[in-house]
Amino acid sequence: MAARSVILGIDLGTTSVKAALVESAPGDPSGFLVLASCARAARAEAAAQSAAAGPQGREQDVSRIIQALNECLAALPQQLLQEVCGIGVSGQMHGVMFWKTGQGCEWTEGGASPVFEPRAVSHLVTWQDGRCSSEFLASLPRPESHLSVASGFGCATIFWLSKNSPEFLKSYDAVGTIHDYVVAMLCGLPRSLMCDQNAASWGYFNTQSQSWNLEILRTSGFPIHLLPDIAEAGSLAGRTSRAWFGVPKGTRVGVALGDLQASVYSCMAQRTDAVLNISTSVQLATSMPPGFQPAQTPDPTAPVTYFPYFDRTYLAVAASLNGGNVLAAFVHMLVQWMADLGLEVEEPTVYSCMIQAAAQQRDTCLTITPTVWGERHLPDQLASVTRISSSDLSLGHVTRALCRGIVQNLHSMLPFQQLKEWGVERVIGSGSALSRNEVLKQEVQRAFPFPVSFGQDVDAAVGAALVMLRRNLNQKES
Repeated sequence: MAARSVILGIDLGTTSVKAALVESAPGDPSGFLVLASCARAARAEAAAQSAAAGPQGREQDVSRIIQALNECLAALPQQLLQEVCGIGVSGQMHGVMFWKTGQGCEWTEGGASPVFEPRAVSHLVTWQDGRCSSEFLASLPRPESHLSVASGFGCATIFWLSKNSPEFLKSYDAVGTIHDYVVAMLCGLPRSLMCDQNAASWGYFNTQSQSWNLEILRTSGFPIHLLPDIAEAGSLAGRTSRAWFGVPKGTRVGVALGDLQASVYSCMAQRTDAVLNISTSVQLATSMPPGFQPAQTPDPTAPVTYFPYFDRTYLAVAASLNGGNVLAAFVHMLVQWMADLGLEVEEPTVYSCMIQAAAQQRDTCLTITPTVWGERHLPDQLASVTRISSSDLSLGHVTRALCRGIVQNLHSMLPFQQLKEWGVERVIGSGSALSRNEVLKQEVQRAFPFPVSFGQDVDAAVGAALVMLRRNLNQKES
C-alpha cells in the first residue's frame, strides 16, 4: 500500500492563525480531504507601538503570532503530523518584519520535538499601518510596475523607516513578511526568500521581469541590500532543518504564498468562479485569461488591481480595507459605551447578540458607508451613516445596515455587472468574518446576481497545502 501524502497547510492571518492537514481524495486527482484543522486567535497587537509611527502605526508582536502557531500545531493529531511530507505556508500580505540572519529564532525542546521561538526580530508592521501619509507617499519615486504603493506596503514602510528611524534598520539584515519569516526559520535559510505574489504586494516590483525596481530604489536611498531573493509562487523554498511537532526533519517546504492567492486556489474550481473573501479585510477576485498583461502604468485611484497568481497569470482584485475589522470596531464601540454606563459585557456576547438581532431584522432603510479605515484608492475617505429615522435605530437595523454596507462598498469598487462581462457565473464566499456571520451571508446572496456558495474558515491554509500537494509533491528540489 502506497504511503499517504499528507500536507500541512498554515495561514498566518491578521487576527488568527490556522493550520490544516490535507491529502488527495482517493481515486480523484483533483479532489482533496481535510483530515484535521485548527484555528487560534493571534491577539498579537503590540502593547508598545513604535513612538515615531504615531497613532496611525499598526504593529504586531511576532512572538504572539508564533505562540498561536505553536498552539495550532500542538492541537493537531500527532500521528498525522508524523506522516506529513510537505508544508505550505501563506499569510497576510503587504506587511513587513525584520530579523537578524542566524539569530532570528531559538530552537528549544518543546515536549515531543523542538519548537522555535523568535529572538532577534522586530515587530510586524501590518498592512493596516497608516504611518505613510498621502504627502509622504507623493514624495516617493514612481514605481516601474503596474501596481502603485500605499501605506502598509512593505517598501513604503521601509522607505518611511529609512527616513524617520535610520538607526532601527541597522539592527537587522533580513526582511520579509511574517510567513516568509516562518519559512526561513523552518528551513534555516541563509537569506530571506519571497515569492512574486508577496513581492508585488510590497510595491516597487515588476511582475513582468520578476524583479525589484533596484535602480529606482537605489537612487532614492532605499536599503536594497535588505530586499529578499525572489522565487516563483508554487516552488520549493527548502526542507525543514529539524523535526517540528512530529513533522520529520527534511520535509519539503514551499515558498510562502499570499493569503489571497491561497484562498482563491482552494476555492476556485472553474475559471468562471469569483472568490469573495471576507476576513479582517475584503477581497473579491476572479482570474484573468492566460496571456493577460496589466498596463504598466500604476494608477493609485483605481479600485481594481491585478495581482500575480500562478504561472504568470493574474487575478483581478477589488481589495477593501473594510471588512471584519469594521464589525470588530462596532463591537468594541458598543462594549466601550456600556463600560461608560457602568456595565460590563464581553465582546463575544455582544457580537452574538447583534448578529441575532440583525437576523430577525430582514431589511432596513438605514444606509451605512463603512469605510472607517479609508480605502487604498481613497485614503482620506471616512465612514458615514445616512437615511436615519426613528424607526431604524434598533441594534438589528444598525447591524443589518453595517453588513449590507460592507458588501455595497465592495460593489462600488467592482460593479458586479463587470464580473458578468468577464464571464463569471458563480461566487464562492470564504473567510472567517463571513463563515460565522449569517447576516453577512444573506447580504452577499442578496447582492450578487450569481449563485453563491460558501467555503470554510481555513481556506487559505488548505490552499497553501493544495499548492504544495499538486505542484511540488512529485517534483525534485532544484
